[in-house]
Amino acid sequence: MANLDVEDFIQQNRAVADKVETYRGYWESEKHWEARREFILRNMNDFEDPQLDQLLSLSMVWANNVFLGCRYSTELLDKVKEMAEGIEVEDAPVFKTRDEIMKKQQGR
Repeated sequence: MANLDVEDFIQQNRAVADKVETYRGYWESEKHWEARREFILRNMNDFEDPQLDQLLSLSMVWANNVFLGCRYSTELLDKVKEMAEGIEVEDAPVFKTRDEIMKKQQGR
């Protein structure tokens, strides 16, 4: 679902879109929220109401990894990356691990 597809979906499904808007955190920038909202919309059909908290948690894991560089288990990251396949985040920050920084320092 490209950004234009997301906007079309929201226009055609106002009730769903309004419900999803309630999941936005007050701390989320527009860029952060648009990407996480797309993640939620892409995966909503795979999670029933009792599992909705799981979807919201997975969306936060994905967003925290992309925007803040948070690290999680390989298994969890593989799952959320698969769920987010096709979501494009422009100008996403690039993070380096401590090991990558140290290796670069040692190579001087």
